[in-house]
Amino acid sequence: MVSVLKKIALGLAMIVGSAAILLYSDLASRNASAGNRSRGSRPLRVAVVQQTSIPALDDGLTGALVALKERGYVDGGRMILREFNAQGDISTANAIAKEVTSGDFDLIFSLSTVSLQTIANANRFATPPRRHVFALSSDPYAAGVGVSRENHAIHPGYMTGVGSLAPVEDIFRMVKEIHPSLSRVGLVWDPSESNSMVTTKLARAACASLGMTLVEANAETSIAVPEATASLLARNVQAIWISPDLVASRGMDLIVSKAKTAKIPVFTSLPRSTPTGALFELGANYQVIGHVAGGLVADVLDGRDLAQIPVENVMPVTLQVNLLALKNLRERWELPDNLIQRANVVLDETGRHVNSRPGVDASTETKNMPTQEGSRVK
Repeated sequence: MVSVLKKIALGLAMIVGSAAILLYSDLASRNASAGNRSRGSRPLRVAVVQQTSIPALDDGLTGALVALKERGYVDGGRMILREFNAQGDISTANAIAKEVTSGDFDLIFSLSTVSLQTIANANRFATPPRRHVFALSSDPYAAGVGVSRENHAIHPGYMTGVGSLAPVEDIFRMVKEIHPSLSRVGLVWDPSESNSMVTTKLARAACASLGMTLVEANAETSIAVPEATASLLARNVQAIWISPDLVASRGMDLIVSKAKTAKIPVFTSLPRSTPTGALFELGANYQVIGHVAGGLVADVLDGRDLAQIPVENVMPVTLQVNLLALKNLRERWELPDNLIQRANVVLDETGRHVNSRPGVDASTETKNMPTQEGSRVK
């Protein structure tokens, strides 16, 4: 009986030993496979997620793809790119987030605060969480995704990115300089968007400090933009500000058109490469932000640890002025010469002129973000 037990024990030991050898061999194989992927033995799969199609987000993606190409990552080469766009629908955004965090992607690159939030929420349930780089979020520290405002190095280890808080106080100081008697400024915005909530609070504080009233009208969908704009005009606003709000951004052409009919100017924090009809635009160069974020994506694809990359604010400021928008206004508005000389882009009767040596530094990076309650951008 003892002999039989010894034989059984010996057999079990041999089985366990063989299994251990096989597991170790498989682990080595899997580690080698991971290493081969990082060295580019197969194309890396990247998901790009946008919440909607607006020039700011499209420009950001353009800049990111340029940076990736500079680093040797092009679709169909070392990288396979798949683009997702929720077209402004939150249900679609959540479905996309679930798909990309459960899919076979090596990295997710998101554009907009809403995309950051939906992917971060879905990633909490992914096994393992997918690597995630985000961009074009005004205040990721206030987005509820685990990014620390006090210590930018503290964030989920599988996620990093860049913030891009607009110079809200600066734009209101500028409009007050242009039109000192300005007292009522209108705003169409979506209160369900945390990105817009941050900039709206900053605008309220800026207006209060400058003796102005921010007249607000809510629009949670593009369909509500016409009525919200009409509401502002009925309350005798003297100008309308378009913030980095996704809903208002999509309805920018309509807002500008209605304001023009009412003979009041529009100013925005969303500079575009094509004329919008706004009197002036002070905000981010979104292609530059995208280029910075694209460099981060390339770093991560090359093997850099996301946990070691702090989340910083990057705000390359650009100023565009439109002299044509001064015509037919019900009040007298003037753009000072020093403001025109500072502008990166000037639009007048002879065309669109790019200033190669503007007074606004288009390469500025703002590292210190204000609190959500609002303070001056450092």
